[in-house]
Amino acid sequence: MTEDYLHYIWKFSKINLSNLTTTEGEAIVIQKVGLHNMNAGPDFLESKIKIGGTVWVGSVEIHINSSDWEKHKHQYDSAYNNTILHVVYEHDKEIYNSNNNPIPTLVLSDKIDFDAYFYYERFLASKTPLACSSRFDDLPRFIITAALTNALFERLESKSHKVLNLLSRLKGDWDEVFHVFLFRYFGMNVNGDAMEELALRLPLKLVHKVSADVFQQEALFFGQAGMLKNDYSDEYYLALKKEYLYLKQKFQLTEMELVNWKYSKLRPPNFPTIRIGQLASITASSQRLFQIIREQLPVSDIRLILDVAPNEYWMSHYVFGKESTPRKNTRLGEALLMNIIINVIAPLSFAYGKSIGNDEFVNYSYQLLQNNKAEVNKITKIWKGQNVEMITAFDSQGGIQLYNQMCKNKKCLNCKIGVHLLNH
Repeated sequence: MTEDYLHYIWKFSKINLSNLTTTEGEAIVIQKVGLHNMNAGPDFLESKIKIGGTVWVGSVEIHINSSDWEKHKHQYDSAYNNTILHVVYEHDKEIYNSNNNPIPTLVLSDKIDFDAYFYYERFLASKTPLACSSRFDDLPRFIITAALTNALFERLESKSHKVLNLLSRLKGDWDEVFHVFLFRYFGMNVNGDAMEELALRLPLKLVHKVSADVFQQEALFFGQAGMLKNDYSDEYYLALKKEYLYLKQKFQLTEMELVNWKYSKLRPPNFPTIRIGQLASITASSQRLFQIIREQLPVSDIRLILDVAPNEYWMSHYVFGKESTPRKNTRLGEALLMNIIINVIAPLSFAYGKSIGNDEFVNYSYQLLQNNKAEVNKITKIWKGQNVEMITAFDSQGGIQLYNQMCKNKKCLNCKIGVHLLNH
C-alpha cells in the first residue's frame, strides 16, 4: 500500500462511506473530503466531518500507519493542531497533537477495493515511458487535451514564480528581469548560473552607457565574463582587452573568474564565447528588450530583433586565440529563436500579466506559444508515439510538463489521464 493511493481513495471517495467509525467506535459522516494540499502541512484542508454528534471543520492527515504521525514529528508541529481526523491504513498507536489532544482515527485496511489497488500497482510496474500507454486507445481525446492544457498552465505558473522572485531581487525593474532571464537561458543548463552572474555584473544602467559603440559593448561583456585575462596575440582579442581595461578602470568593475565557464559536452556553437558574442550584438541593437512584451510584438518582429550576428571574428573562431574552419552563419538560428520565444518571452509575459492584473499579457503568452511550432525532443516524440498531436509550442510545453511532473515519477494518481483510467 502507498500513501499516494490512500490520498486518491480519500479524494475521490473510493471507499464505502456508510457505517464508518473511529477506532473508539464513534460514527463518522464525511460531509466534505477537503482540498488536496500539495504543499507543506496536512494532506487535506477545509474538510467537514461529523464525528459522533459534532460537526468538525479542519484538516485531514493520511498515513500508512498511525505511528507515522510521530515519525514525521507532527506531534511537535502546531500546523497540525487543526487536524480533525487521522486516516490510516493500519492503526498501531494512539496519536496526539502538540497540545496533547488525541486525534480521532479512521482505519481503511478493511474498506479498500484491492482489485482496483492491484490494477494501480500494474501501472506502477510498467516499464514504458508512459505507464498508461497500453490504455491510451480507451481515452477520450478531451481528457488528454485537458491534461496537457492544465500542465501547460502549471508550467507557466511555475516559471512565473521564478520570474517574480527575480523581480523582487531586482527591485521591480522588468527591463532588468528580461535582461537576466535572457542571459540565463542563453547559458542553458550547463552555463545558466554563470550567465546569470554575468548579467548581474552587467546592469542595464552600465550597458546603456556603452551601447552606442558595439565594440565597447563586446569588450564590456567578454571582460566582465573574465575571458580577457590571457595573452593571445590575435588583433581582435588584444583590442578587446585594451578596451576592457579602460572600461574597468572607468567604471570600477570586477570581472568573473574564467573557471566559472564550462565547455565540455557542449557543441561548439553553444560555447559561452559564442553565446556572449550574440548577446552583446542583441543588446547593442535593442536597448529595451522588454518593449517586446510591453508592445506585444508579433513573432515575426521578435525574430528580426533577436536574429543578429556577432562580430565577424566568430565566423572563424569558437574560442579566443584558436582559429577554426570558417562558417557561413553565426546568427542564432531558427531553433534557438523559437526556444527564446517559448522559454523566455512567453513566461515573462505571463508573469507580467499576472503581476499587474492584466490578462492581455497572459493571453499574449498563449498566442506566442500557439504561433510557434512544437519543440522536437525525446519527450514530444513519446507523446507523438501515442498519436497525441504536438503541433504548436502550446502542445509541446504542456506535454513536457506533464511528462516531467507526472509520467516520469509515476504520479498517475495526480494526473487527469491516470485518474480517468483508474476510475474506469
